[in-house]
Amino acid sequence: MSTTSGASERIAQLRKSYERAELSEEASHADPLRQFDQWLAEAMASEVPEPNAMTLATVAGNLRPSTRVVLLKGYDARGIVWYTNYESRKGVELSGNPFAALQFHWVELERVVRIEGRVEKASAEESDAYFATRPLDSRIGAWASPQSQVIASRSVLVANAAKYGAQFMLKPPRPPHWGGFRLVPDRWEFWQGRKSRLHDRLRYSLVQAAWIRERLAP
Repeated sequence: MSTTSGASERIAQLRKSYERAELSEEASHADPLRQFDQWLAEAMASEVPEPNAMTLATVAGNLRPSTRVVLLKGYDARGIVWYTNYESRKGVELSGNPFAALQFHWVELERVVRIEGRVEKASAEESDAYFATRPLDSRIGAWASPQSQVIASRSVLVANAAKYGAQFMLKPPRPPHWGGFRLVPDRWEFWQGRKSRLHDRLRYSLVQAAWIRERLAP
């Protein structure tokens, strides 16, 4: 007897033809950061849901990979920045293996951006400055949640939030275990869906301080 709802049979029949845009060498930027800036601006202008949401992939010491969604909070020539609990699973894995990959998927625009590189911690000053901009409940939450640890029930989080809310009132400081990570890219890939699965893929690789752009077969 089948234990599925039938979705597993139907999913093989799902099809989508990608026909919104194209990505050519002539129309793309030689600098991948400029290309990313353009695509992110277009994603924001198109009002795609959470355009700054990105999948972060890390690898543990036992070579077991894991992924999760984090939010882009800054980027420039130095790299791509997000903030998190340093004692979380991703934080622990990055402390042991400081290489990671990021992926943005803007479904409505039929676009994907993949970024790979070495990860370092943002400075304490950067983390303090960003933490101060967060809503009060998010700042309390950074203290209340022992991220990635097993807890008995949600009541643990509620109790912790009440505890730290009473302790810090309106001015919770940044927890020492919370702050920013920055991925310093050495590889980018821009993917634009195309008809007949003949997608456009442009890869940028950092070679001797210069970006080399190449087209990949889909």
